[in-house]
Amino acid sequence: MIKHLEKETDFYDIVAKETCIVDFYADWCGPCKMLLPVLDEIDFTDIYKVNVDEYPEIAKKFGIMSIPTLVFFKDGLEQEREIGYRGLDEIKATFKSIQ
Repeated sequence: MIKHLEKETDFYDIVAKETCIVDFYADWCGPCKMLLPVLDEIDFTDIYKVNVDEYPEIAKKFGIMSIPTLVFFKDGLEQEREIGYRGLDEIKATFKSIQ
């Protein structure tokens, strides 16, 4: 399920508790728009979206320099990172590797 983070404090609370994927994106980003249908197909974990224009402090903290960037978290720690458009199979494989 895709959820949009609405507060910075939500971000830290969520990634500390869950194994999840955080999608750093922007509304104007073409590859981010292309990635959305792929993320809609993911049913094995929650996806949390962080708009880098609305929450630049979170993007800065995680060194997000390009979008889209998918960051895979487990136990509050970043495990993997994928930059740019990715297909469903690649995302599944990366997620499986952090389990």
